[in-house]
Amino acid sequence: MADSARAAKLAQRIKVVVAQALGKAVKDPRLETVTVTDARVTNDLQHATIYYTVFGEDEAKADAAVGLEKAKGVLRKEVGKNVTVRLTPTLEFVADEIPVNASNLEALLKVAKAKDAEVAALSEGKDFAGEADPYKHEDEEEDA
Repeated sequence: MADSARAAKLAQRIKVVVAQALGKAVKDPRLETVTVTDARVTNDLQHATIYYTVFGEDEAKADAAVGLEKAKGVLRKEVGKNVTVRLTPTLEFVADEIPVNASNLEALLKVAKAKDAEVAALSEGKDFAGEADPYKHEDEEEDA
């Protein structure tokens, strides 16, 4: 069993090898817009999960998924040539959801900013219900 540091190094190497192989060894036009974003390898170095994004609409994403499944053998062969492990890990391709999540987060932040501006507009020109600072401070003498 390998340690997680070695698995992380191997994952980074696999990420680079797959990205280069998509540009050179694989001649599928469906894979021209694929970007490899991350790779993870299990601690036993037997399975690699490769995360990717596709520039384009849903149809392009579906075509890229099919293209990656077809090219899996060629990509695994390239990984086997370029990494130094006893057994070449199996490859699994997963569409990366980070760009979608980031756009959702940006939309939520935009809504929060609008609500903050609304509250600031409502509070403008208003006074406090009590004192401006209702807390006791050490420099004040207590009336006891």
